[in-house]
This record gives sequence, structure tokens and C-alpha cells, in this order.
Amino acid sequence: MSADIYHLHALSPLDGRYADALQPCSTLFNEFSLIKWRLHIEIEWLITLSQSDSITHLPPLSDQNIQRLRRLFEQFSNTDALRIKTIEAETRHDLKAIEYYLKEQLATYPAFEPYLESIHFALTSTDVNNLAYALMLKTLKSSLLVPTLNQLSATLKQLIQSNLEQPMLARTHGQPASPTTAGKELAVFLSRLNRQIKSFEDLNIHSKFNGAVGNFNAHHIAYPNVDWIQLSSDFITQFGLTPSIYTTQIEPNDYLAEHLDNISRINTICLDLSKDIWGYISLNYFKQKIKNGQIGSSTMPHKINPIDFENAEGNLGLSNALLTHMARKLPCSRFQRDLSDSTVLRNLGVAIGYAYLAFQNLDKGLNALTLNSNALNQDLDQNWAVLAEALQTVMRRYAIKEGYEQLRHLTQGHHFEQSDYVKLIQKLDLPETVKQRLERLTPQTYTGLAFELEQHILQTFREP
Repeated sequence: MSADIYHLHALSPLDGRYADALQPCSTLFNEFSLIKWRLHIEIEWLITLSQSDSITHLPPLSDQNIQRLRRLFEQFSNTDALRIKTIEAETRHDLKAIEYYLKEQLATYPAFEPYLESIHFALTSTDVNNLAYALMLKTLKSSLLVPTLNQLSATLKQLIQSNLEQPMLARTHGQPASPTTAGKELAVFLSRLNRQIKSFEDLNIHSKFNGAVGNFNAHHIAYPNVDWIQLSSDFITQFGLTPSIYTTQIEPNDYLAEHLDNISRINTICLDLSKDIWGYISLNYFKQKIKNGQIGSSTMPHKINPIDFENAEGNLGLSNALLTHMARKLPCSRFQRDLSDSTVLRNLGVAIGYAYLAFQNLDKGLNALTLNSNALNQDLDQNWAVLAEALQTVMRRYAIKEGYEQLRHLTQGHHFEQSDYVKLIQKLDLPETVKQRLERLTPQTYTGLAFELEQHILQTFREP
């Protein structure tokens, strides 16, 4: 079956319609990758045991045999993975199939005879599985998620810089409000996004390697004088992970919940941004560049729909639904362990995949935007009533009674033009210099410290 035909018949759109866009993610987070990482851990544990002077039943592996072992991981192929799946069909146990496969591979070399029964020595399946998932997440995080998010931030920054000083009518409750700048409103999202990306980067990834119920029972009965806590901790840290010493059979997954919640917060920020940009496009504040041949509607030829932002919105919602469930589900396991987490963990790549797809579409959508300054300025020109806030505040400053009430009576539900604004100023008992300052004020210039705020955000922007 060709890839195109497979995509047509895939159950999930991530493996079908969006397969090409998801290829970098699916390559790192799939069953093949999980099997390969499991094999890697079994191999490295066998090497670690053989190199420990305290494990007396195993002679040290030669450099040649260590290389031979590691080549099983480095050259792992689809054929190897299918062989493991064949074994699993008999054992009905995915991890035991890895053990038997490795034993099968090593049995062809007489030099490995002393090591065959020490494959998976003192381990429980979860020792290997939790470490495999941790390594998959570590790789996905460093090589794909963080770079993708940094690129999204850079795109947003570029859009801000190209629209720094453009004044814009703000909207609270969907109604005209005190003016701001387009750059500052986008910079708010940049600040939020950057904070969460940094938080995500700083999170440690944990793993446990302490046996069936977390007490090193099997380890200790076999070798009571070995410092198994130290040995297992060293084994975990060699992968760049943080050891979890105090566990049941499973790693508590609190670290995983932290990661998933962090991604969910990033998703929520991106969702908020997508909705706002969608709204600004509908107000004609932004125009979208269109590719040759692109069609917006099957019946309305004029349409250019904000499909990238709508796609991002939908996929961010799907991602958050899964991430939220996983973050609440995975830290809870009955007594020392139940298996209900296994099927949930297998969907970890799906939850992150929806987010990754959304990040790509949001980035693509932002890159296609151009600011429509005429529309923004026209909107401001038609909303002089937003200067009522400025007037009533200055009236308070000079102790003019009922300034707010006067302005509410004149502006609420009424059309308020520039001429009305100027006439009102002239009637006020204010110092002449203050009147002149207010008369120079326009909706375009009443932006407070918006420019300074966006500049500060840009100055503190953390370059990738």
C-alpha cells in the first residue's frame, strides 16, 4: 500500500490528512521508537551490570562485544521491530518480547552465553518502559517542541516589530475601548508565550529504576552488598534524566503532569492568540496573503478565510483535552500499580501531535499577515468617545465635580465626534495649557505607555 493510499485509510487524521506535517513528530514518538528505546535500555543495563565489580556472576564485556550490543540499537530496523511484534503475539507481553528478542540475537554469539540469563536482570517492565517514555519525551522536547515554539515566538516578534507604533482601537467586551497599539497587543502574547517556553525548558524529566514495587527487592536478595540506589541513579543520570528514588512500581509521573500542564498552558496562550487574530482579520485590521490558486469558499469566490488560525484553534482544543486528561490520570495508580496508564501513555504522542500541528499552522498564519493601517485609523477616527476616559480623569485631577457623570451623559449610547470633544474641552474650567494638551489629543495618540511597554517586552525577549 502506497503512503498516499495509507493516508486515505488512516483512522486518525494525524496519520492521514496531516501525516506529512506530523512526520517529524511521528518519527520520534511512535511504537517503533518505543520498542527501539526499550531495547536500548535493556542493552545499556546489561553493559552496566557487566562493568560493575560488585556483580560477580558477570565477567566484564569486551569493547568489541559492547559495540556489538550497541549496534543492535543503532542499526535497529523495521524487520527487527516486526520480529519483536511476532514474539509479542506469542507472549502477549510487549516487554518480555524485547527480552526474548535480545536473548535470541545474542544466542548466536558464544561469547554472550554467560550474559543471556542476565538480560532484564532484577527489572520490572515499568523500569524499562518509564525510562523509554522519558527518553522519547526528552528527544521530542529538545529536538522538536522547543525549536518549534522558539520559531513561533520569532515569527510573532517579527510581526510586532513591523507594526510597532500603529495605534489600534482596543475592545473590551467587544466594544470600543481606550486605544492601544497593534504591536503592544501582540507583545502581550509574546511575553506570555516566552515565559511558558522557558518554564517548559527548565522542567526536569524523571525516571525510576528500582524494581517491582520500588524497593529493590530482587536486586537486594541477589546482591545484598551492592549500593543499588546509587547504581540505579547513576544509570538514569547517564541518559540526562533525573532519578526518582522514592516510588511504587511506577514512576509517579508528576514530572510528566508538569510537562503536560505546561504544554497545555502554551496551547491556551496560542488559542487565545488565534482567536484574537481571527477577530482582527474579521475587523479588517489584518489582511492575509493568498497563494496562487487558493480557494476560500466553494460558492463565494471572494472569500479568503483565516483557515490557519481556525485549524490551530481546533487542534489546540483537541490537544488540551487529551493533555488535561493525561495530567490528571497518569499520577494516579491503584496501590503499587495498575495498568490503566499503559494505553493512556501510548497516546502521549497524539496529544502532543495535535499541539505540534497547531503551532505549525499558527506560525504559517502569522507569516501571512499584513497590517491594514487604513482600517485601523478609520476605526479610531469614528470613535472619539474613547477619549471620554481621558477627559473625566483630567477633570478628577482638577477636582471638577461629576466629571465621569458628565461624560457618561454625553457619550454613552450617543454619537460623539471630534467637534463635540473640542467644544466640551473649551467649556471646562481647566488651565489653558491643559486644555491645549487635551485639544491635541486624538484617538490615535491616546495610547498611554503602549509603545514603551512593547519595547520593554521586545528588549527582554529571549532569543532562541
